[in-house]
Formats: sequence, structure tokens, C-alpha cells
Amino acid sequence: MKSVILSSVLPLATVITAVVGIAGAASAAELDTQFFQSAEGKWIGPGEIVAGKYKGTKFNCSFTGSTPDGKVGMALDGGCRVGMFTQPMSAKIERKGREGYKGSFMGGATGSGLDIIGGNVVDARKVVFTINRNQLRGVMQARIPDDNSMTVTIAVRVDDQLVPVIGMSLKRVDAVQVGSIAPN
Repeated sequence: MKSVILSSVLPLATVITAVVGIAGAASAAELDTQFFQSAEGKWIGPGEIVAGKYKGTKFNCSFTGSTPDGKVGMALDGGCRVGMFTQPMSAKIERKGREGYKGSFMGGATGSGLDIIGGNVVDARKVVFTINRNQLRGVMQARIPDDNSMTVTIAVRVDDQLVPVIGMSLKRVDAVQVGSIAPN
């Protein structure tokens, strides 16, 4: 009797486990896509270097966020201005199958920036990526607390602690409705 019950229940349990696993994977992919789509558009705002040699340096940034066609990921392209000088800035991140997220910040470690070597979407409003350049290790976090604001923080590992180095507070400017004059 016990073997009859087990032989009936085991296939059902296997199917339920498979369906739940597929639904979990689908919802994770949907969550990732939802986050990246929320970063699309034009963003502007101030930033500051909060540690290191240039601590206290303030700047203003302007970015355009986009998602690559047919892929899970995002790109932020634009620049940041300090006084009269503008520094082009960009970040490109894509999901590379089982390898997770890969990409570059400011052209990657072979250029003047950092490689994005991993990371994950925490929830529909937050993503954390692992960054790397030679012996420098850290994280880049983007948080979109509401539809019209985004904070980006870059922190580096010093000994066993993550130390914030750069912080930006961006506002969406493409969804702003401009008033119009009603016709007479």
C-alpha cells in the first residue's frame, strides 16, 4: 500500500516542484527586466566624490538609460560636469547566461574604468553589481525608489569593509509633463 501511494505521489510532487522552479525562474527574469526597463529614459542630477584623493568634489550628470534589444540588461550613457569640464561616462551591463551579469563602467578595466564581473537584481527597485579593476574590488548599486528618481553608489573594498566613493542622485526628466496653453 505504501509503495502504491508513493508511486502516485512522487510523480505529482516532481511535476509541482518543476512548475514552481520554472515559475521562480520566470519571475526572477521578469523582475530583472522590470528593473532595467524602469531605468530607461533621461536622468540628470548631482553627484559627489565622498572618499579618496578628490573627496568633496561635486559634479552634475546627465544620462540616457536604455535596454538592449532582445537581451536583459541596460546601458547608461552621458557625462558628468565639474566646473567647465565634462567627463563622458557610461555603464553597459548584460546578462550572459549562467555567467550572470557582465559589463563595463567607463570603458572597463582596459580603459579608464571598471569591469562589471557579476551581480544581481535584488528587487524591482534595486540592483547591485560587482566591479573590478586590477586589485580594486567593489560594488556599484543602483536604486530606483520611485518612478522619477535613481541613486547610484559606487563603493570599493578597503580591507574587509566597503567604503562608498561616489554617490549620485538622479531625477527623471523625460516623463515631466510641460503645461500647455489652452486654445481660445
